[in-house]
Amino acid sequence: MSSSSINNKKQRQRSDYPFFLSYRTRWSDNDQYAHINNAVYYQLFDAVINTYLIEHCALDPTKSEQIGLVVSSFCEFFSALSFPDVLDLGLRVTSLGKSSVTYEVGVFKVRSSDTGVSDNLTSDAPTAVGGYTHVFVESTSRKSAAISERMRAGLLELVTQTAVGVSKL
Repeated sequence: MSSSSINNKKQRQRSDYPFFLSYRTRWSDNDQYAHINNAVYYQLFDAVINTYLIEHCALDPTKSEQIGLVVSSFCEFFSALSFPDVLDLGLRVTSLGKSSVTYEVGVFKVRSSDTGVSDNLTSDAPTAVGGYTHVFVESTSRKSAAISERMRAGLLELVTQTAVGVSKL
């Protein structure tokens, strides 16, 4: 990824993301360096994306006729997080095609006051920005499938002004 692309992601703000999910870090999220392990970020991306798909796009992972397979992923790290941080995970769609969607997740730390008590203030600067691309396929045959109308309607709610490609198909 180019340095300008990384800098653009670093400049993201909470207002760039239309959907949020809170996450309280766990002791087991830390690695031996006392910060959140890199693999945990991908679990966070998976959690916010699938929560949205289930709650807003009628996805039923056990019964849906189509599923999304991850074909690419990325993460840019800007500052460390550690247990017991509380996070806000922002979600948006940056590209929506006939059978694929690219999500972007901004990870924001909820700041604490000097007293150590959460004051529900959050940082406007992301600590990381990442995401992945889903290609939708038929759940049994794994053949490419157009995104269902219900799924597309929900995903369109996450499309932002900076979306690269959006097909209304």
